[in-house]
Amino acid sequence: MYLSTQDELNEFCEEASRCPVVAVDTEFLREKTYYPKLCLVQVNAGGRIAAIDPISIPDLSPLARIFENPDIVKVFHACSQDLEVIYDGMGCLCRNVFDTQLAASFLGYRQQIGYGSLVDAVCGVSLAKAEALTDWSRRPLDPEQLVYAEDDVRYLLDIHSDFKRRLIEKDRLSWVLPEMEEISDPSRIRKDPADAYLRLKRASSLTRRQLAVAREVCLWRERAAASRDVPRKWLVSDEVVIELCRRTPTSMPRLRRIRGLEKTPEAECRQVIAAVERGLSCKPQDFPPAIKQHAKASPEKDGAIDLMSAVLRVVAEKEGLAPQVIANKDDLAELLAGSTGGRLSRGWRHEVAGKALERLLAGELGLTVKDGRVEIL
Repeated sequence: MYLSTQDELNEFCEEASRCPVVAVDTEFLREKTYYPKLCLVQVNAGGRIAAIDPISIPDLSPLARIFENPDIVKVFHACSQDLEVIYDGMGCLCRNVFDTQLAASFLGYRQQIGYGSLVDAVCGVSLAKAEALTDWSRRPLDPEQLVYAEDDVRYLLDIHSDFKRRLIEKDRLSWVLPEMEEISDPSRIRKDPADAYLRLKRASSLTRRQLAVAREVCLWRERAAASRDVPRKWLVSDEVVIELCRRTPTSMPRLRRIRGLEKTPEAECRQVIAAVERGLSCKPQDFPPAIKQHAKASPEKDGAIDLMSAVLRVVAEKEGLAPQVIANKDDLAELLAGSTGGRLSRGWRHEVAGKALERLLAGELGLTVKDGRVEIL
């Protein structure tokens, strides 16, 4: 069902608002813009599937009210980009989100399993992949495109129902729900332009004074890219920003010596210089905190982490969990360092794996190989 008029959307949303669970997916483009362009929103409400055209419909507020309603579960697969696109394109934050990719990792499926693979595994259906690189902004959309788009939500309600039942049976729903709240936390979706420097590649290589410059240059870049709606890298790449922070040019000749800025318009160059000067004028007490670099591990530490990873894999396989959902390498390193405040030291992660890892580090647990498989002694 393709909805391209306001009346059609209003009617659909009136019915969908009475459903306790809806499945959602989006199609968007972001290669040539700062803000992702929302091109299509697919919703499955009680088996009634709609492909909603946000390009043709002027007012998406009826749909936004459903997304914001905490009493309606919104089922996504790999939701992080969808949540950002919905926020940027519709100005709303989705509440009460269930991510089938995340839930799958608590049921023994591999970490970050794709939607097609999950549909095949759970529903026994092989989905077509022909429209994966479609330009969803072009109109009209043909029937094949719409079927492909609708398939992205066609099976999500069944998967959600199956996963919720299995999580309850395994007494793991209470493990999953806080993780769902974390990935849909508004602070992860609303990005402050003043914090853009924290996402700068190789920012950890900069001093605190250089980070003050990076903060100003990245803030300028975010605002300029947003005002022109172009990708930030079209203005200044991350590599050039790092070089600006190291050389701190305050004159046009010095700025022009940096490769990548030779053809930048003079007006933009002056704005960059002004941002550099603002960073240089920052008082030491106002410098950003240093960004922690991962220290190069010793062979001994690497060996211990490898042994801990082996235990983690054995435990995860036994419990039917993806190892990565229990702990990552940083979590293992934190436990190895003696920290008692990490994720492996509390809650279900401590019960499932933390205790075994603590015994390993205390010399009370070992590993052996039996019939080609690693087992815990």
